[in-house]
Amino acid sequence: MSKNGYHIAVVGATGAVGQQMLATLEKRDFPIASLKLLSSKRSAGKEISFKGIAYTVEEATPESFEGIQIALFSAGGSVSKALAPEAVKRGAIVVDNTSAFRMDPEVPLVVPEVNPTDLKWNKGIIANPNCSTIQMVAALEPIRQKIGLKKVIVSTYQAVSGAGLEAVNELKSQTADILAGKEAKAEILPVGGDKKHYQIAFNAIPQIDVFQENGYTYEEMKMINETKKILNMADLQVSATCVRLPIETGHSESVYIETEQEGTTVAELKTLLSDAPGVTLQDDTANQIYPMASNAVGQDDVFVGRIRQDLDKANGYHFWVVSDNLLKGAALNSVQIAESLIQQDLLS
Repeated sequence: MSKNGYHIAVVGATGAVGQQMLATLEKRDFPIASLKLLSSKRSAGKEISFKGIAYTVEEATPESFEGIQIALFSAGGSVSKALAPEAVKRGAIVVDNTSAFRMDPEVPLVVPEVNPTDLKWNKGIIANPNCSTIQMVAALEPIRQKIGLKKVIVSTYQAVSGAGLEAVNELKSQTADILAGKEAKAEILPVGGDKKHYQIAFNAIPQIDVFQENGYTYEEMKMINETKKILNMADLQVSATCVRLPIETGHSESVYIETEQEGTTVAELKTLLSDAPGVTLQDDTANQIYPMASNAVGQDDVFVGRIRQDLDKANGYHFWVVSDNLLKGAALNSVQIAESLIQQDLLS
């Protein structure tokens, strides 16, 4: 570390998550000695303000990473695969927000509130998990620690911002068209829908990403495999159904778990979750208080509520989890990984 901080690069700086990364770095007053904003050739030359200083966005090339200590990537898997190893060669630690390296056994997959010690075995690349996985494991970890986990079944209700700005714009244009009595044009969602696209306004699409041979989508398999890796529980039973809803920002999840121990009360679960780092408990059904996507936007924490015991399984519980998918689900978690690298003295 120099006297003033660290040498940082943000790859994909002009994108939605890249912009959120910059806002998060500024909000958390991350110690920065120098900042380099990188993008595709198409976006190079744009100016972006950070802490009142105008930075010119540069085209990302292997040479861009000379002298960089931490590179935050959010520019698509193909860019990460091409440039992350180049950044590592030049001495940077890469925090990658794509799926390119998540299931690589040589790459730690980290949520700092859950498995920060996995950062110690990084070989230059650290993967940021899928947004829907991050918020779920933040809620699962305190339960796993105290009473154990056997099974997880999750249904997600995911915002269109997870599919990018074009999807958000399509939601808005479709909504306006339908309210005006016009036909809605569908050209974006579901992403991975190479055969058909469907209206998202006033609808729910039970497909996020492409279908796999086993009938699950790639998004669902990401949740299944990433959860096992982050929690270091290869034998954990996990199943997921991922659905896109006409919400701009904020993913919601209905989670069912079965625990190793029986006899834990709902009140005890509430205490566990209220004490968990990065988790806010919102659970007062008598006063209709529970997490909602609209209230989570712009908030750092994962919100948990509607905790209740299953009516048939003594070790079964249900709860509702909500988080800002662009913040904790992407940009914030990436910055927290960088902060954890500093805290654990893992930077050269």
